[in-house]
Amino acid sequence: MTELVDYADAVKRYDPVLGIEVHVELGTRTKMFCAAEVQFGGEPNSQTTPVSLGLPGALPVVNGKAVEYAIRIGLALNCQIAENCRFARKNYFYPDVPKNFQTSQYDEPIAYDGWIDIELDDGTVVRVEIERAHMEEDAGKNTHVGGSTGRIHGAEYSLVDYNRAGIPLVEIVTKPIEGVGDRAPEVARAYVQTLRDIFRALDVSEARMERGNVRADVNVSLRPTPQDKLGTRTETKNVNSFRSVERAVRYEISRQAAILDAGAAVIQETRHFHEDTGTTSPGRVKSDAEDYRYFPEPDLVPVAPSREWVEEIRATLPELPAARRRRLHTEWGFADAEMRDVVNAGALDLIGATVAAGATPAAARKWWMGELARRAKQAEIGLEEVAITPAQIAELQSLVDAGRINDKIARTVLDGVLAGEGDPEAVVVARGLEIVSDDGALLEAVDAALAAQPDIVAKVRGGNLGPVGAIIGAVMKATQGQADAKRVRELVLTRIGA
Repeated sequence: MTELVDYADAVKRYDPVLGIEVHVELGTRTKMFCAAEVQFGGEPNSQTTPVSLGLPGALPVVNGKAVEYAIRIGLALNCQIAENCRFARKNYFYPDVPKNFQTSQYDEPIAYDGWIDIELDDGTVVRVEIERAHMEEDAGKNTHVGGSTGRIHGAEYSLVDYNRAGIPLVEIVTKPIEGVGDRAPEVARAYVQTLRDIFRALDVSEARMERGNVRADVNVSLRPTPQDKLGTRTETKNVNSFRSVERAVRYEISRQAAILDAGAAVIQETRHFHEDTGTTSPGRVKSDAEDYRYFPEPDLVPVAPSREWVEEIRATLPELPAARRRRLHTEWGFADAEMRDVVNAGALDLIGATVAAGATPAAARKWWMGELARRAKQAEIGLEEVAITPAQIAELQSLVDAGRINDKIARTVLDGVLAGEGDPEAVVVARGLEIVSDDGALLEAVDAALAAQPDIVAKVRGGNLGPVGAIIGAVMKATQGQADAKRVRELVLTRIGA
């Protein structure tokens, strides 16, 4: 294993430069160039056609919905949309590409020259410039059987599933991301996360990284100073989580710094990221564009989206995540730090849905960022995986607002909802948790508490109201916390004559 330079030391002495290529699988019904269905988890090789299998004589036809989705992505990234673009053949041999070439776009992408602003955890905004966004098709999936790593090295044999072969992709390529210094890992993570959120807002993909709907190839290079020419880059392939993107960048910076410190040269190569160790390992020497022998795809005509169609698509774009966050920040009245915490916790949509269901923003934030966040952390799950809906949280809060339960009882109701006992109203009724508001029942408990603590009664009658809390506490205990504490205090003071 390569001996690493301490990260803080590496970024003091070298200037890191990033380049990120994000692939997103489009959520179309059929594949990019044929009518094979696109479904996750199907039987291996059950979603194929002669086109996606690369059989002789099979001719491709472009998926119009995929072109529309690509234009939507390009517009959301402030790109220029080409008036005329074409597909090309990217030639190489991989066993999961049955044609021995990938149909992609090379010198004429559908979208180019864009930008996107990303926000870091502390509110810092970084602009990332987009080189291009182009259409292509996905490869199949290799499964390497035997061995300990799941990779081809050491495997006994390999299986190929072509269900994924031909699924529409858009690849988004940044221009060099410079000047971010020691925040390079954070910038990389925030950029990929921002794109994921945009894909979901546009409804062009499920964008589930755990399913491989979004994958990032992360290029990293180092140079002595920002004034020097770009260093030799490595490309860590198919990183599929935000945390892994951040870790891969950090590791590569420390690894490359060690190589340069030793007077050696960084090799331009692809690398694999290992989730278990947070390290990368060599893949293959990285090819340049000329090595792929690109040439125009002869079986497909150019794509020429009319300006009218592009503007129609632009008019249907939804509010994008950054604009929505700014609007909700104002509407909800949260402090800057509170809003950042909400966004960083992944609670924005949950709070938004809870507010839409009738809760106030403050109440929705209280539940999702407090009790529910605590329970999610205990269970080691994401906040969105907690088994309760925004509508149920809004209903729970409405019971508190109506005085039928208090915050303490509400947490017990929450237990029942999470246990699958039904909505909050049903749990309150079934467990008999509603606050005791009948003065007759409360006075019984008050009189019992007063009789049990005559010394405190005397102090209160003498003008010292401090100890009255002990009487109230006894009443709350007697009613199992189901009394209205404010009403209990009123009755206690009335009974004592204070």
